Formats: sequence, structure tokens, C-alpha cells
Amino acid sequence: MINLSGRVVLVTGASRGIGAVTVDALLEAGASVVAHMGRSGQGDAAMPEAVEAGRLHHLAGDLAQPGEAARLVREAVAWKGQLDVLVNNAGIAPSVSVDDPQDVWAAVWHDTLQVNLLSVAESCREAILHYRSRGGGMIINIASRAAFRGDNPDAMHYAASKGGVVTLTKSIARGFAREGVLAYAVAPGWVQTEMAQEYLETHAEDVARDLPMGAAPPEDVAQTVVFLASGRVPHMTGATLDINGASYVR
Repeated sequence: MINLSGRVVLVTGASRGIGAVTVDALLEAGASVVAHMGRSGQGDAAMPEAVEAGRLHHLAGDLAQPGEAARLVREAVAWKGQLDVLVNNAGIAPSVSVDDPQDVWAAVWHDTLQVNLLSVAESCREAILHYRSRGGGMIINIASRAAFRGDNPDAMHYAASKGGVVTLTKSIARGFAREGVLAYAVAPGWVQTEMAQEYLETHAEDVARDLPMGAAPPEDVAQTVVFLASGRVPHMTGATLDINGASYVR
């Protein structure tokens, strides 16, 4: 059994879906968790017993705003004086088409890249600076199957942002391994979350053809994060782990 006692983990986008389930899994493994709950500060990751035990701390922050990601990392460090693992899970996937007005198209691309890629780069930078001061640490970035196979025409911006996350992760792994900084990416396909539910229901036939095993439960992603956070496979740094039910095999 994996034991993460003594480790402090920051999870962004923890209010629901993959993030909330990941927080639960990390707490069950013994970690102390900083759960970023988004703009409102509200969400599913409550677990009052963990709060009472001093193992769960909530932070709010709008990752659409430059500087917020770095602030979250600094506040996560301040909670217990350390950060061992950063999990960049927060992401958005608004739809936009090349047929939409230029200003609408540009705004969606800008917002998606800010939340899905630029804020990730910002939090990674802040984490690396902290890890350097204490001999190392870990970054786990949640990417997507779309980073490798592309996405539908109304989601090109999402695929582009996740492709950037993958190459960012590889670059961090290559550039900072000597300083003890490990970086991994996890690339899910469709996952059974609130954000995906409408698409999965309205495109049931397409999904059935595309996903031999159906959409993955969020627990598959969460347990992969727990495994990586254990530090049992340091030489896997730079790798991307696919969770897509063989819908896209690289």
C-alpha cells in the first residue's frame, strides 16, 4: 500500500471531477493536501475529518488571471512550510469554431491557453524555485489524449493547450532532473465527470465506437497520480501515462 504520510500535495481544480477524486485518493494515502477550489472557493473536496486533522487546506484562485497560479504555490508552501508534489489538474474546455466571430474565437483561445497552459507553466516555475531550495520535488501535469491525436474542430484550442502541457513536462524533466525535480504527465481520454457528462450523453453512439471500455472513471486518474506521487519510479520522469481505454494507442 502506498503511504504518502509527511508529503504535502497541491491539487489545482479540486472542486469537482478528477480533482476532487484525486484529493480524496491522496488523503486516503496519508498525504496532506492543499485543494484549489477555483474562483468560488466552493466544491466537493470537503472531508471535514481531514480538515480537523490538519491534513486538508482549501485555497481559492482564478487561474484565468496571470499571477494567481504562482500565488497558489506560494500559499501552499506557507501552509506547512513545504510542498512535495504539485498536481496541475485545473482546465477548461469551452467550444469555439473557426466560423465564430474573430473576437469570440480569439477570446476563447486566449482564455483556454491562459488556464490550461500559461497558469501551468507559472505554477511549475514557482514549484521548481521552491524545490531547488529543498533538494527536489515532483510535478504531475494532467494533459489529455487530445495532445497526441488532436481534437474536434471546435476544440483545437484545447488540444493545442494540452500539447503544450506535455512538451512543458518533458522539458522540465530533462532540464531539472539533476536538481531532483521530477515531472510526469497523465493523459486521460474521456473521463466520467460532470464536465464531460453532456457530451457523453449526446454523443453516445460515437462514444461507444470510440471507447472500447467506455469513459474512464476519475479514480483511474486519481490512482495514477497517487502512484506517481509515491516516488517509486523516479527514472520514469518525463513520461506521459495514457488513460484512455485503448481508444488511442501510441
